[in-house]
Amino acid sequence: MDLPARFNAASFFVDRHVAEGRGHRVAFRHAGRSITYAQLGADVDGAAHVLGGLGVEPEHRVLLALNDSPVLAAAFWGAIKLGAVAVPVNTLMGADDYAFLLDDSRARVAVVEESVLPRLLAARAASPSLRHVVVAGQATGGALGWDDLLAREAPHIDPAPTGPEDVMYWGYTSGSTAKPKAAVHTHADFVAAADLVGVGVFGLGPADLTFSASKTYFAFGLGNTLYFPARVGAAALLVAERLDAEGLLQIIERERPTVFFAVPTLYARMVQVEKSYDLSSLRLCVSSGEVLPPAVFDAWKARFGHELADVMGSTEVLHDFIASRPGAIRRGSIGQVVPGFEARVVDDESRPVEPGQIGHLLIKGPTTALYYWKRRERTRHAMLGEWLSTGDMVSRDADGYFYVAGRADDMLKIGGQWVSPGEIEARLVEHPAVLEAGVVGREDADGLTKLCAYVALKPGQSATGEDLRGWVRGRLAGFKAPRWIEIVPDLPKTATGKIQRFRLRTTS
Repeated sequence: MDLPARFNAASFFVDRHVAEGRGHRVAFRHAGRSITYAQLGADVDGAAHVLGGLGVEPEHRVLLALNDSPVLAAAFWGAIKLGAVAVPVNTLMGADDYAFLLDDSRARVAVVEESVLPRLLAARAASPSLRHVVVAGQATGGALGWDDLLAREAPHIDPAPTGPEDVMYWGYTSGSTAKPKAAVHTHADFVAAADLVGVGVFGLGPADLTFSASKTYFAFGLGNTLYFPARVGAAALLVAERLDAEGLLQIIERERPTVFFAVPTLYARMVQVEKSYDLSSLRLCVSSGEVLPPAVFDAWKARFGHELADVMGSTEVLHDFIASRPGAIRRGSIGQVVPGFEARVVDDESRPVEPGQIGHLLIKGPTTALYYWKRRERTRHAMLGEWLSTGDMVSRDADGYFYVAGRADDMLKIGGQWVSPGEIEARLVEHPAVLEAGVVGREDADGLTKLCAYVALKPGQSATGEDLRGWVRGRLAGFKAPRWIEIVPDLPKTATGKIQRFRLRTTS
């Protein structure tokens, strides 16, 4: 789609529907009620007035540590309508993580859930750029209240005179280092992703209702919930809670979505729920975030009658670039290149490999991030002119179907989220009884990758796996706690003292 010189994504994805007579259409279902595009437009104007009143100007960053809710939708589009940059982040991080993000992004305003507030306030001193902290709801604990600041009938606000290439979103991704880095995206990227993937691959239309188990603070969930449906005047479910397998099935039966997005771990757990649920409203089930085991594909199809459409994307590309299309799904494959993108599979010397051979995946397309914020070397390493080095090892068959072999580095994807072994090892070694630790991936009974830690204790010290698991849980997000912890006499190392993770993997 050719965009005009003056273009604002908030106006395109929200205000356009009101202007073109679709204000009565449902934009979101949340907590049993419907929110129309007209209501969403008014909420966005209210949010823009709130943020503007707090001094947010074009190009300022606004940190959003919010669950999937109407406040998140309003604050996200409200920041963008002002010409500012929305920075959604995980609501489950620790104070040190928020301190890093505040300092790195130089956010002027942070809008957070009440549950996040104590950790955010503990991190506030790390960011001299931060002017205001706003909590969803009423003022409390040293933060302004979002509801208190909202004007009851805020006047319409004209969008900032941004252009397609202005920055509107930072997506933080851990990549190959423990510290996250921000992939910088423009207004044009969102339109291209919505057109090529939301419409072109998933076939979204006005009658669809999407439901994403992946939250909007992930780039994948952001597309599924916030702007893919809005591209075509469709609706999405906003679910604040992190639901277990049965909770997801209950939502699907009650709300009747047509498209469902989740990671393979959740699909595997949902299949195990004994009670029967009606999933007949679904026309498409999309799997992303980690390799989809064929056993999970088979079990889901046998139980619910749907083939899982496996896809691959990244925060750097905003959403998917390889995808399985409805009606053309191959078991074990992530599908074919999304039209509008190009892919290369190359060896270590950047030479193309033959079909069936494993190589490094390079991607070229219109949604690739401009750069990583303040990460020049990482940008140069990953963004090779028009091509992005994804860090994935794949093969491609003669029909253009791709198959994932793994990552080129030691990063692990657990439940759809990147995990750094080094970060977990560092926390384990902080335990008084631990001498050293090595963390690798191990497949569980469903073929899904989970964390396994090998730990050597100090002489004369003792600790159980459960003790150490609790230690990690108390210092890192819960999904970073190893599923298995093996106490071993020592760890294999190189001559220079580096832990040989490849030998631990063979043990696993």
